[in-house]
Amino acid sequence: MTRFTLSRRARAAAFAATSAALALTATPALAHLNPGEHGSFAAGFSHPLFGADHILAMIAVGLWAWQIGGRAVALVPAAFVGTMLLGFALALAGVSLPFVEPAILASVVALGLLVALAVRLPVAGSAAVVAAFALFHGHAHGGEIGAATQFAYGAGFALATALLHAAGIALGNGLGKLASSRGHALTRVLGGLTALAGAALLIGG
Repeated sequence: MTRFTLSRRARAAAFAATSAALALTATPALAHLNPGEHGSFAAGFSHPLFGADHILAMIAVGLWAWQIGGRAVALVPAAFVGTMLLGFALALAGVSLPFVEPAILASVVALGLLVALAVRLPVAGSAAVVAAFALFHGHAHGGEIGAATQFAYGAGFALATALLHAAGIALGNGLGKLASSRGHALTRVLGGLTALAGAALLIGG
């Protein structure tokens, strides 16, 4: 069996990621920005950033896309954002979806496990998996639009989501540069921590 030891930098990165994941699960829900005071775009942009479930799921999408590599790095996050906007449109049209919040929390667990197990599907299959979860994330955003302007609000949370995906991809790239085997191992550890955080949110909810 091959054995490796993590460098001081790698251990520090793993500790920081673990601490961040635990902090996200312990952080209480924050009030969303009032579009009347901050503008509809700012309200939309901040919306995914005020929920640990959204943050964990979207970073996991980026990490998984990085693990798969190739065209998946662009197409998997794009499928998430595109289908999320469809879910947003359904909410605005008054179309209800069952079990929106449980589905969002389940997405954190499922996406974390996909990263932890380094599951590799064809790009179309991977895009379909994240799209199924994105529909519920988008619907939740639409359900909390309040008095915000639809286009500006939607553009805001779509951009924030894309940036979270990019953060996940960058995190994977950064860990990969530590060393190929160590970086991939740390990425899988982060996936496991994400799944655990999602399970904690499910139990706490």
